[in-house]
Amino acid sequence: MGTYTLKSIGKATDYMTIVREMDDGYVVRIVRDKDGYEDVTNDYISKSLFESCVRTGYLTKVEQPVSVSA
Repeated sequence: MGTYTLKSIGKATDYMTIVREMDDGYVVRIVRDKDGYEDVTNDYISKSLFESCVRTGYLTKVEQPVSVSA
């Protein structure tokens, strides 16, 4: 589905992964780095809010490495 980094303050690296797509939005898992431990939450985001976050740069898609067959 996709993994996105969240724009955050400082050196924090927070991620959001789309777990399931629904008709009007997405169920997402958000992982935040809180001073050395991970804070994991599951939530819902509407498609319009998700698209707005991508457009404004709050969410940036993480490119998955492409495996090369030998």
